[in-house]
Amino acid sequence: MTTADPPASLRERKKLRTRQALAENAVSLFTERGFDNTPLDALLERVEVSRRTFFRNYRSKEDVALTAVKQLWSTFLLVLDETEKSGQLVDVFRDAMLATLDRMDGDWYPRFSATLKLIEQSPSLNGHSLRHCAEIEAEVTRRLGVPDSLEVRLLIEFFVAAWRCALEEWLPECVPGELPQCVRRSFAAMHRSLRVEV
Repeated sequence: MTTADPPASLRERKKLRTRQALAENAVSLFTERGFDNTPLDALLERVEVSRRTFFRNYRSKEDVALTAVKQLWSTFLLVLDETEKSGQLVDVFRDAMLATLDRMDGDWYPRFSATLKLIEQSPSLNGHSLRHCAEIEAEVTRRLGVPDSLEVRLLIEFFVAAWRCALEEWLPECVPGELPQCVRRSFAAMHRSLRVEV
């Protein structure tokens, strides 16, 4: 998943293993069969867990499918909390994203790229992803501790747009080490594009 301390108790470790097995198998199964064509029961059968166990770990089929995306953004929020917010906010966002990517382990990258491809193929998963993005944007605003203003909202939208452009550059090949470079290029281009004249 990410580079975090392992849970202390046996029960917590078992729960984490179950969550990981569900997330990893969900991505591979949905990639094989298509997200919309795969019933939740097929995932439960593959991982050999009950519906009750599944719903103790995830809220829905969409929720488990988006695990890699949610890991990214939950880590980003933690990094943002730890980051000294001085200088231009756009640079704070860029540096927080780069630090976030640095915390993701090698197994995360293939699951993340596969998840992005699933989102492109499934309208329901895309809708779920957009809702999650809106929730994260609101949470970023809250955690910044600055007054909600048009400028802050615009800057967060620019940040999200720059991130999406970086992903579009990265997605064809999905080489893990190249995503941070795509982020740097995208943010640099955003600065330049705001000054483009016609």
